[in-house]
Amino acid sequence: MKTLIAKGIGQVINLISFLSPRYAGKIALGLFSRPRKIKLKELEKDFLMTAFIEDIQYDNLNLMTYRWIGKKETVLLAHGWESNSFRWRPLIEELKALNYNIVAMDAPAHGRSSGKKFNAILYAECIHVAVKKFNVNIIIGHSVGGMATAFYQQKYQLPHVNKLILLGAPSNFAGVFSRYVHMMGYNQRTAKAMDDLVFEEFKQRPDYFNAAKLSEDITINGLIIHDEHDKIIPYNDAEDFKNFYKKAQLIPTKGFGHGLKSEEVNNHIIEFINA
Repeated sequence: MKTLIAKGIGQVINLISFLSPRYAGKIALGLFSRPRKIKLKELEKDFLMTAFIEDIQYDNLNLMTYRWIGKKETVLLAHGWESNSFRWRPLIEELKALNYNIVAMDAPAHGRSSGKKFNAILYAECIHVAVKKFNVNIIIGHSVGGMATAFYQQKYQLPHVNKLILLGAPSNFAGVFSRYVHMMGYNQRTAKAMDDLVFEEFKQRPDYFNAAKLSEDITINGLIIHDEHDKIIPYNDAEDFKNFYKKAQLIPTKGFGHGLKSEEVNNHIIEFINA
């Protein structure tokens, strides 16, 4: 049903592209970059209220952060698309028990953070603000949060950051774009207009934003965890990362899907950051 709805919306936008490709591209790109604002459940609110809560700013955005204070290294948690900081609860509990200093951040247009637009390039800049403010040592990113983490580290490489963990992360923006175009059934006019609009905003085409290739410049240790049967981000994206990110270890999993929410995955993470 969702596929049929997506294709139906795509066909309407394709019709618009015959009148104005640019306008069709704007609509398509807007759908691509605007997550649904999902209201926090009471259970989620209750857990997040156990943290020290603080807004930080990037540009005109207010970004909500949650901190659980510990005496060991500072770990920053960056969630993915249409998620929020609560998704990390089991890992947070384990890190708290080990006395790590923990920071979770709601991405732009997610959770209690402001904004309507979301992409990995913007997210990378927000991560940079949090890393500087809280003197972060380890960054763990899931999905788009993992891609944004790679973008961030390649660009800034602050000396106090010493480990990265990428969970189910897309390796390249062009691949994400291509899967979106296919899912919606966009025609070439709409797809090209989207590509042109990205170039206008970022002065680069989508294929430039290849997180895997850019990670060739990353010199700190990394851990890549990806499920072999991930239906959202294909496993070969993890292999792309491993091919370029020479100081990273790749751990494949089976049966945890894109979410990678499992004790086994958390154990891999704990083992890596404790090493």
